[in-house]
This record gives sequence, structure tokens and C-alpha cells, in this order.
Amino acid sequence: MRGSFVFSMEFSLSTRWNTYRHNTGESLIDEILELGFSRVELGYDLRQSLVPGVRDRLESGQITCSSVHNYCPVPIMAPQGHPELFSLSSLDEQERKSAVRHTGNTIAFAAEVGAEAVVAHAGNVRTRRHTRKLIALAEDGKQHDAKYEKLKLKLLMEREKKAPPYIDQLCRSLEELLPVLGDAAIPIALENLPSWEAIPTEPELETILAKFDSPWIRYWHDMGHGQVRQNLGFISHQRWADKLAPHLAGMHIHDVQPPAGDHQMPPRGNINFSDFRNAANHAKLWVLEPRPGTPAEYVVEGLNHLKSVWSDTCAS
Repeated sequence: MRGSFVFSMEFSLSTRWNTYRHNTGESLIDEILELGFSRVELGYDLRQSLVPGVRDRLESGQITCSSVHNYCPVPIMAPQGHPELFSLSSLDEQERKSAVRHTGNTIAFAAEVGAEAVVAHAGNVRTRRHTRKLIALAEDGKQHDAKYEKLKLKLLMEREKKAPPYIDQLCRSLEELLPVLGDAAIPIALENLPSWEAIPTEPELETILAKFDSPWIRYWHDMGHGQVRQNLGFISHQRWADKLAPHLAGMHIHDVQPPAGDHQMPPRGNINFSDFRNAANHAKLWVLEPRPGTPAEYVVEGLNHLKSVWSDTCAS
């Protein structure tokens, strides 16, 4: 059924955009409010010192929290924030347990701030980083050369051989987190990542979602990452977005300058956002994730572009 959104589609802005330039949580949120956003995703680089001010703005009702990106706030022992400080799929048992523990802390924080989902990276297969080489070749216009295809095939084969124990460890971590997620009534949403070394691939995620069949284990679709994967010849972006749409908790929205220049604000890249109306329709949360330092006017332009291209879609 085609029609129009009752524009209950409220976009959030990730604090990744501006966290680095603020010393108080109040000023961080105020800058986001000034752009016209009423929702925010608290990013993985939110420092502990900013939390009191962010809480103040949330408790005042000036803004609400759509989602929290693992690991958030930045763990006290970490020198800086990063979504892969620990890996839920690590073969090192001590690291995996640390990942579960710190993810549990993020879930508890998400519950405290009223978030509707925790976004998480699941880790990487430990292998040679061929994706970086593929990007370099593509940037040199060699994507159709025999060398590119040979390297891509090598990456696919190496990863396929090494991936199963990592998937087993990820499932083990999710099993341990399920009671925590259920108590908090917040899902963890596994994000697609741009490299092929990342866990899980789209088929692997499909298997994991079927295995758990739980409202607390969901998918988070990153538009830019999906497009990079397509630009490098790994997947069909739109096909997989549509296929996994019923499992969506939310989306990170940004554009891509080919082949892999992501976290641009639309329409400054090669994504045709109108092709992703179905996925947007299934998502519950829509988060703009611009590169830190992106000009404010580009963020507003991106927001208006999305409202324009998705305004003629509604749930069937």
C-alpha cells in the first residue's frame, strides 16, 4: 500500500557528530536541539563527564534518547571510545567475557536514559585485512581488473573458512545477554559493517536471527556500510535491506562517496534513498550519523532530503 507517512518518523542525530567539541552534556544536546532534532542517539564516544548534563536535558523533556551505541558511556579504563573495544565474538574467552560485561553496562545505561535499542558491533574474523586493499584498488579505478577479483575471492574464501568459531562465540555472548536484555526490555541490534572481515555477514545474521527468534535480538541497518559493501562487490544493498527489514530495530543513515567515503550527509553520495523506503518503513528508529565536524547546514540538508524522498511511503 502506498500513501504518506503520518510524519511520526522522527529522526535522531548521533552525538558522534559533535561530542568531540563539547565539555558539558548540556551544550552537546543544546547544539543538537538548535538543528531542530528532538531525539538523539548517544554514541560510543560519549565521555563519562558529559553524562550528567545529558541526563539533565533528557530529564527536562527537551529531548529523548532513541538508541545507545555500545560501548556507552566510554568505559572508565578506556583511553577513548570505540565500538570494538571488546569483541562479543572473540575467540579469547577473557575478552569475550569483558565484552559481555561492558555490553551489559551499556544496556543498563540505555534503560536509565529511556533508549529503545542498543546498537552493537559484533567483532571481526581475525584474518588479513583484504578489504582495505580492495578499497585502495577501487579508488585507483581497478575494480574490474583481474587482480581485484582474485583478491576478493581470496578474502571470501579465507573468511568463510575461519568464521564458524567466531559465530559460535557471538551466539554464546548473545545467550548470556538475553536475560539482561529481557529484564531491561531493550533489544540489542547487531549492525552491518563495511568490511567483509566483520561479523556477521548478511547470511550469517539471517541464521542468527532465526536461531534466537527473540524480540531482544534484532538487526541494525547502516545505510552507508551497506552501500560500501555493494560498491566493493560483496552484496546487493537493496536486496539485503529488504530481506532483513522485518528484523530491523533501526537504521544509521548517511551517504557514501564511492567507493568507501561514508558518513556523508545525503544527497552528497551515490545512495538512492528512495530505493530503501521499504526498509525505512520497517525500522522503528532512524538515526542520522554524519562524520564528526560535518557542517550543520549539511546535516539539515540531509534531514530535509530524507523527509522528501521518504514522505510518500507508509506501512502496508
